[in-house]
Amino acid sequence: MTDTNAPKETPASKELKDLKETHDGLKWAITAPGVIPAWIADMDLATAPEVVEALTRRAAGDLGYPTWLDKPQAGPLAEAFAERMAVRHGWTADPSHVHTFSDINQALQVLLHLWTKPGDGVALHTPAYHPFLTTLDVMERPLVPIQLEPDGDAWRFEVPDLSGCRVLLLVNPHNPTGRVFTRAELEGLAEHAERHDLLVLADEIHADLTYAPHRHIPFATILPERTVTLTSATKAFNLGGIRCSVAHIGHAGVRAALAAQPPFLFGSTHLFGVEATIAAWRHGDAWLDRTRALLDHNRRLLAERLPDRFGYRMPQATYLAWLHTGQPGMAEVIEREAKVQLNDGAAFGPGGADYVRLNFATTEPVLAEILTRLS
Repeated sequence: MTDTNAPKETPASKELKDLKETHDGLKWAITAPGVIPAWIADMDLATAPEVVEALTRRAAGDLGYPTWLDKPQAGPLAEAFAERMAVRHGWTADPSHVHTFSDINQALQVLLHLWTKPGDGVALHTPAYHPFLTTLDVMERPLVPIQLEPDGDAWRFEVPDLSGCRVLLLVNPHNPTGRVFTRAELEGLAEHAERHDLLVLADEIHADLTYAPHRHIPFATILPERTVTLTSATKAFNLGGIRCSVAHIGHAGVRAALAAQPPFLFGSTHLFGVEATIAAWRHGDAWLDRTRALLDHNRRLLAERLPDRFGYRMPQATYLAWLHTGQPGMAEVIEREAKVQLNDGAAFGPGGADYVRLNFATTEPVLAEILTRLS
């Protein structure tokens, strides 16, 4: 007998049920019943079939020691990285300058450990990706904020005095605002780096998620000898769990410092991470084009349907919306009242307290449900 009083299943409710049942990662596993997670930067989308096929072939094949095991700066991943930089961004990267890490946070910590000491300042655009702020705090590298301020539909910044800084940590495209820095802005930052003898650690992990007409410009094309470029396929291809990233080390002194370390001190990228990354970079662009089109649609849907109380500047890259709420602590209120889990902007440091971060990398029915709840 049919229960006529049972709630009618909608496209959103069906997808939410399926996501909860099929996703056991951090984003969905720790979410309270009835709450939609829209916080951590994972997508609710299927993995690119080319990546799945590559991992399946590897799992059915040779799982022994790879030829590049004791050569983290070499191997097929370095070649794939250089090819992608040339094709996508017009940058001729040197494969011999590539070193592999488990993720960008590890790479950042290793490089700060080798090149700086406690008390050395690190300049960083704020608000900032919160794990970077935690790293600076724990390692006792004082944050020198380059504050992003609202400017019409985008963001602007003024560079403060960088005396006492040892490093410029440049996140471009920027997380959490989605800002894509212009050539003029990057050239201005390069002048500051030269003037103050700074190492530039350029986190460019969101580069492949830039929306036209904006264009990502690798910082290494502007100041190659001072730049270490950090990137990965994990954000653009939704592979956060594979633990694989690369650092292109243009700075000769940093290359020498890293080469002087024992070869396995910082671990080694594993076989599946390399397979997935190469498959994504060499064969996954059709999937990426479809995904970016969906994300572009979603960022525009937010502009159309977000309640007026949220200040929203459409991101120029990423799948993260940085929403002004007008008062601190609103992430907790939204989760309790609207049953949508967002990031609390206070975690992103200076300028973040009155904001929340919303991940819109989901299907249209789920995003529509999120917007209905926020309304």
